[in-house]
Amino acid sequence: MKKVTLIVLDSAGVGALPDAHLFSDEGSNTIGHIAERMPLNVPNMLNMGLGHLPGLNLKAAEKGAGVYGRAAEKSLGKDTTTGHWEMSGIILPHPFPLYPDGFPQDVMDRFEAAIGTKTLGNKPASGTAILDELGEEHLRTGYPIVYTSGDSVFQIAAHERLYPPEKLYELCRIARAQLQSEHGVGRVIARPFIGEKAGSFVRTGNRRDFSLEPIAPTMLDVLKEQGFDTLAVGKIEDIFAMKGITSSNHAAGNPACIDAALEYLKTDFNGLLFVNLVDFDSLYGHRRDVEGYGKALEYFDSRIPEFTALMGDDDLLIITADHGCDPAFKGTDHTREYIPILCWKKGMDGLSFIGTRETYADLAATICDYLGAEAHFAAQSFAKDLEG
Repeated sequence: MKKVTLIVLDSAGVGALPDAHLFSDEGSNTIGHIAERMPLNVPNMLNMGLGHLPGLNLKAAEKGAGVYGRAAEKSLGKDTTTGHWEMSGIILPHPFPLYPDGFPQDVMDRFEAAIGTKTLGNKPASGTAILDELGEEHLRTGYPIVYTSGDSVFQIAAHERLYPPEKLYELCRIARAQLQSEHGVGRVIARPFIGEKAGSFVRTGNRRDFSLEPIAPTMLDVLKEQGFDTLAVGKIEDIFAMKGITSSNHAAGNPACIDAALEYLKTDFNGLLFVNLVDFDSLYGHRRDVEGYGKALEYFDSRIPEFTALMGDDDLLIITADHGCDPAFKGTDHTREYIPILCWKKGMDGLSFIGTRETYADLAATICDYLGAEAHFAAQSFAKDLEG
């Protein structure tokens, strides 16, 4: 029996990809820029090799134990769905559609007809700024707020008094059913909020993401079909539309997700525990909060010993990311970056570098290989480098 715990530090990129200029992201470096601006106390990740990655402005551990590297994204995107799908084995042939000028009128007309009401917004916006701009009008009219961003998302914001979460989720299901093919955005996102006037509106923890179903089998499907357990924490179940998942805890926020993951590790399972820690991205990256992001990294790092204490001799811990969201960079969008790969298991002696992987999908190949599942992804396993 083996357990692989894959923890995604949502948006914790480690430097701009060679094609970052195509996304106006040249010079971005999420962890590197945080470490430039504040002392970053992450000793456990440093002992796993994080400080040896180039350009992070971190003191490399002279001694440590782990296998480390970084991976480039082969799919042409920098969003949550693209990143998670690729690390799970799907390299997208085409990027998800983007809407820098808002959604076409025919898309909005069809959606408004289906929900029986007009909408507000329909433009790219910061999720907090648009509440200050349109929240009071929403309360007066009852019209839900629709907006997008630099990612492939159709976001619907509504006050929980007017639209209790389940009612808002139903609007999202309607949008998800309509947004297919040409307008198949990566995610439809429910953004419930509370408050009574501009400046006091606050988004709640009842966010839900409604993703497209994966276009091909992922490592979750492969593992489930071959009898392995596939456990999900946080928004993983949303990103994969529950496909290939045997059990899920839709915890909200980093502390709750960490707690949920640790509870799963205390149980007997054979397979994969897949965890997303969204706060790095949603609370700190998009809001360009360098100090908050850095403190969140330190908090996560302080809890790594709780994971390693629950691991058996053959269990594997992998820490990675899905894209960047550099809090010291321009704008508020994700950034096109390498992701870190930090691996640890009992018995590792010293640090070993697995280089720069050509695709995030090497993670899927490695995890299936390590667990003994037969898989055929367009990727290279580094499972042999994890022995010892």
